[in-house]
Amino acid sequence: QVQLVESGGGLAQPGGSLRLSCIASGDIHIIHSMGWYRQTPGKQRELVADAITGASPKYADSVKGRFTISRDNAKNTVYLQMNSLNIEDTAVYYCHADLVTYSPPYEPDGYWGQGTQVTVSL
Repeated sequence: QVQLVESGGGLAQPGGSLRLSCIASGDIHIIHSMGWYRQTPGKQRELVADAITGASPKYADSVKGRFTISRDNAKNTVYLQMNSLNIEDTAVYYCHADLVTYSPPYEPDGYWGQGTQVTVSL
């Protein structure tokens, strides 16, 4: 009933930029947060950035000053502007939303997108 669809991944050179987008659709009543996680083979999925309603965004230390998260609440969309990319940013990036739907049990729950590959390489 809820779908998160990411776009904007791809290939970038070190020092380059990419912008990820994620649109949430479906039976959405309230969105508490929308954010981005990333995962590389053999490692746990880690938080990159989180845009929490009514609070300041959170960033992983490794991306502070380089990545910027923003939300368009009217469009249920979250963006991740990634600048000064380095090879260590290579990963599959997943959109996540913590939201309440119009269906029972009317409690916050987490939803994931399918992931988009970001590759930083010469």
